Amino acid sequence: MPNVLAMSFEGELAPSFDLRCLHPGKKPPDGWGIGYYPGSEPAASVLKEPAPTHGSIRSELIKAWEHLASPLMVMHIRTARWGGRSDANTQPFSRGWGGRDWLFAHSGSLQRLELAPPSVRMRPSESAIRKASPFDSAPQLPQDDEDERRARPRPRTFEPIGSTDTELIFCDLLERFARHGWRSLGEADPEALRAWLEDINEHGSLNVVLTDGHDLALYGDRRGDGAMHTAQLRPPFEAAAFADADLEVDMMKRGVKSRVGIVASSSPMEPVGATRLEWTPLPPGTLLIVRQGQIRVEVRPPEGAAPAAPAPAKVRTPNPAEPRCYDVVHKTVYRYEKPIERSTHVFRLRPVHDTTQALLSHSLSVSVDGQTVDYEDVFGNRVRRLLVDEPFTELAIEAKSRVFCMDIDPLGQSTPHQRSSIPLVWMPWQRQVLQPFLLPPELAESELSELTEYAMSFVSRNDYDLLDTLLDLNSTIHREYAYRQNTTTLATTPFDVYANRRGVCQDFANLFICLARLLSIPARYVCGYIYTGPKNPNQAQSEASHAWVQVYLPEVGWRGFDPTNGLVTQTEHVRVAVGRNYVDATPTSGTIYVGGGGETLSVDVKVTPVATT
Repeated sequence: MPNVLAMSFEGELAPSFDLRCLHPGKKPPDGWGIGYYPGSEPAASVLKEPAPTHGSIRSELIKAWEHLASPLMVMHIRTARWGGRSDANTQPFSRGWGGRDWLFAHSGSLQRLELAPPSVRMRPSESAIRKASPFDSAPQLPQDDEDERRARPRPRTFEPIGSTDTELIFCDLLERFARHGWRSLGEADPEALRAWLEDINEHGSLNVVLTDGHDLALYGDRRGDGAMHTAQLRPPFEAAAFADADLEVDMMKRGVKSRVGIVASSSPMEPVGATRLEWTPLPPGTLLIVRQGQIRVEVRPPEGAAPAAPAPAKVRTPNPAEPRCYDVVHKTVYRYEKPIERSTHVFRLRPVHDTTQALLSHSLSVSVDGQTVDYEDVFGNRVRRLLVDEPFTELAIEAKSRVFCMDIDPLGQSTPHQRSSIPLVWMPWQRQVLQPFLLPPELAESELSELTEYAMSFVSRNDYDLLDTLLDLNSTIHREYAYRQNTTTLATTPFDVYANRRGVCQDFANLFICLARLLSIPARYVCGYIYTGPKNPNQAQSEASHAWVQVYLPEVGWRGFDPTNGLVTQTEHVRVAVGRNYVDATPTSGTIYVGGGGETLSVDVKVTPVATT
């Protein structure tokens, strides 16, 4: 039976909790409780039941109540009695601090603690100073004034209500947060927090769950007594349920959402059905801080422990790159079973020439003669239109270009500008110009609602910072979505990509664009080429046209993000055309008026670096 169970997910989920320990014939626990944050608000709701009976109403409620939905949940099942059987002695405990409700739960057995009440400030002894952690440090009073070294009353902010050591720890912890001026887990020093929990760990076994409704802190007993275990759930889900003899948790029973999440339990639980779940014991004395289903901080004991496994690092902006020159050859061949007698064709194969990319030379040859018109479309792309009135069964188009790429500072970091936060506010004339790049695709309202919630999970995880949100989104799509050719079509929607977690560059660009626009961030589709190097595993992307995204950043302009490779575009990307979507920027397209039959298409792209002097 897991004494403590905690979950952190991207956005809200509504799991079903089946307390098997309350089924007929089972021995009920001394009590259970669950805490969560309805509507992702900072106010927590806690449902408790001391001395539950078989088939209790509250246990049925958490099994079927659809309003039990939250990105964060903490559950505790008590197996040993302390104090009286009452709500005051049943975990999880809740207290308000820093404009939000905090939840705390503990698994383990502690000796009776005697923590010094903060209502008395005393000069610590030398031995106490040696053992004190940074978390315990406090200004010392002058030594030459005996009266000042005596007790000085100060009102306590947090007082236990029940008689448990767990609540005493919780109250003392929040006192220390208040003393240091830390109003959230994000503001706290994780090293100091871990050191203080380790000091409490001297009094017995300690697995701790602490959350402020935004971050989730997990601490594993340093002696390995009943170690805390963690597991990650990754979509797409065929099933998402896990259980033991006393509890079953089903993430899909009340509707599934494709969300990454981290589950922590004081004992591993078995996956149910086709669920993919691998539990990993938390290294002794380790502190994890999780936000929106992602590990943000991992702190291990400084001595006598294995080297810390690297936690996912905060995505950083790229370093300036060196300018590069490329020769690009793009050859496309259409073949038809029957002759085409009359048709029109549109080619967008001329690379962009602007301040960050210079077109040194370009030529376009077509195997079939016809009437041609060159023009600039509404998105600024150079386009050639070809009208063919002669029969043909094969059409070969070859574009040769030499391009000098100079986008060495893609995010404008060398130019100081004001930090931008979400939501962005656009002036009416700005919104009118950017409107084509702010409208999300036409999808079902339920799908757009779920994608909006998914997009907001990135915003929340990055404290509403615009650039950090975009970098996180770019990195997450690269890391969590599988590149699989021939698994999608032009009709595949961004929601399909989100639900199935696979696709190609076009699909990942469409998903990025959709999520950005749902956050009122202008985004447009970019078609071009990428140089990956001769031995890169993504070499296939260099052998066809590539797709990525540009977003409009205030005071910076249009800047590129490549979610397929998790890159901010610099001098390895060659831009050719942009638009609202693939249709606006596709390299070759056309219309057949007379003739034709079965069609085959072959595309060959070569991107070769050229030495410059």
